[in-house]
Amino acid sequence: MSSTVITNIASLVTNDPSLGGSALGLIQDAAVVIDGDRVVWTGESSKAPATDNRVDAGGRAVIPGFVDSHSHLVFAGDRTQEFNARMSGRGYSAGGIRTTVAATRAATDTELEAGLVRYLAEALRQGTTTLETKSGYGLTVEDEARALRIAAAHTDEVTYLGAHIVSPDYADDPAAYVALVTGEMLDACAPHARWVDVFCEKGAFDGDQARAILTAGRAKGLHPRIHANQLSYGPGVQLAVELDAASADHCTHLTDADVDALANSRTVATLLPGAEFSTRAEWPDARRLLDAGVTVALSTDCNPGSSFTSSVPFCIALAVRDMRMTPDEALWSATAGGAQALRRTDIGRLTPGAYADLAILDAPSHVHLAYRPGVPLVSEVWRRGRRVA
Repeated sequence: MSSTVITNIASLVTNDPSLGGSALGLIQDAAVVIDGDRVVWTGESSKAPATDNRVDAGGRAVIPGFVDSHSHLVFAGDRTQEFNARMSGRGYSAGGIRTTVAATRAATDTELEAGLVRYLAEALRQGTTTLETKSGYGLTVEDEARALRIAAAHTDEVTYLGAHIVSPDYADDPAAYVALVTGEMLDACAPHARWVDVFCEKGAFDGDQARAILTAGRAKGLHPRIHANQLSYGPGVQLAVELDAASADHCTHLTDADVDALANSRTVATLLPGAEFSTRAEWPDARRLLDAGVTVALSTDCNPGSSFTSSVPFCIALAVRDMRMTPDEALWSATAGGAQALRRTDIGRLTPGAYADLAILDAPSHVHLAYRPGVPLVSEVWRRGRRVA
């Protein structure tokens, strides 16, 4: 293996709080040394050890690669008409998720994989070096299993979401669909996934159904995460904490008891501002969660219906502008916070032993991600020690 030093970094975000100043562990006039696929040293440029290769960052900022811990990328079709109607103030009676389910079932494996690869590459160009994605648009044993099989060929962070909605095939017998999700479908899907998820919401799955699904997944070796409290108050957050879920995602409608439960648990509150932007819904109150001591992650929720963006920088800007996060908090949540939502310690930071996943910004500071919204500031991306974009 050869070693490389990236030097002349105006501002290096390590996410190592032991370096002082803030949770970001900022180092000014910095360098980072990579050996193989790992970071082996960080510090001031003038103190960098000798290496085989040298890269000049040109006075730009370097941050950890974004960790996008919630997306839905295995699908076919789009929902342009639905979005256009919503943004135009018109009613829309098409099938929502069911529209995507029909298109996904009709698509070939090749078509589904091509779409996944396209969106992964799109995210990578914008600085995302780790990306979780879910099934949930097949809702049959065969279609859920193939979605996960395709996803697992391209990312390690794969989530079984057979419980996205009750399949249209079981509209008159939700209990039978829960039995399928916890039985034959789970058996077919578990070998391809790391996580099990459920949409716990009115119109999807209630608390008892969600508990049964997550418990069955856990018995098969999958760790729980949950879509919780997005559209209304409900049992999702409390269930996430009860089952030690890695994350409770959305967290828009929270009681004080929900916030306290999250603050006293390992469960991360993953906020998805792209969904609120695309649906004109109420913003999650990130400030309330942070002030209570809750660990917060930021993610895109990239999906064809309610948040069709793969841009973590866009979500950072939304979080700062509309969710009362500081630029430092938003960046931490999109990197180290996402890593915690995936129960990972080898990503989301630039410290010795972590993977050398990083983005070089065409700016002197990470603050520009929120300060210059919509501007493509990610100029280089390195993943596992290699320049990939």
